[in-house]
Amino acid sequence: MSPASPDWAGGWYCKAARIDSPNFGPRPADSEVSLVVIHSISLPPGVYGGDAIERLFTNRLDWSAHPYFQQIRGAEVSAHFVIRRDGSLLQFVSTDDRAWHAGKSSWQGRGNCNDYSIGIELEGLEDHPFEPAQYGQLTALLNAIAKVYPITHVVGHEHVAPGRKRDPGAAFDWVALAKNLGWPDRYFPGGQPPRRA
Repeated sequence: MSPASPDWAGGWYCKAARIDSPNFGPRPADSEVSLVVIHSISLPPGVYGGDAIERLFTNRLDWSAHPYFQQIRGAEVSAHFVIRRDGSLLQFVSTDDRAWHAGKSSWQGRGNCNDYSIGIELEGLEDHPFEPAQYGQLTALLNAIAKVYPITHVVGHEHVAPGRKRDPGAAFDWVALAKNLGWPDRYFPGGQPPRRA
């Protein structure tokens, strides 16, 4: 359970628009939330706006609406948060619960990252630059999360599922995020903010 905070209620962040996803489960009783995993998503790939992400995370996506959707047909996935291109913030799963975002994953020798992580999706595509508004919202959200959970690392999906995933990708500016947060290098992959490709 998240500690008491005026910005949080039952793992729901008051500054996010709430859209409940059915795709979640309980965290193991002994799991301490210490990891944040950053992802990128756009549906279909490279297309921004619309409600396809919300429909995917709430099991309402019309699989016939676009040829790409056949590749993910039947997927039951979620993340805790989505940050749209304009910086608007959506929340689909309470941070007290286990969202289905990382899949088969491991960080520093510990598997099943969903058990102890918070997943944040940025609307975007690997190797396409993200928007300043998204970095601003991500910074604010990470600071809010760190006030109620003992976060020790912020990594990309590519770091917990190497070879299988590559998001948020080379265009994600880890250096800018680290500067915005002002957090020590040890919070980031490899003990320092990864350099831009």
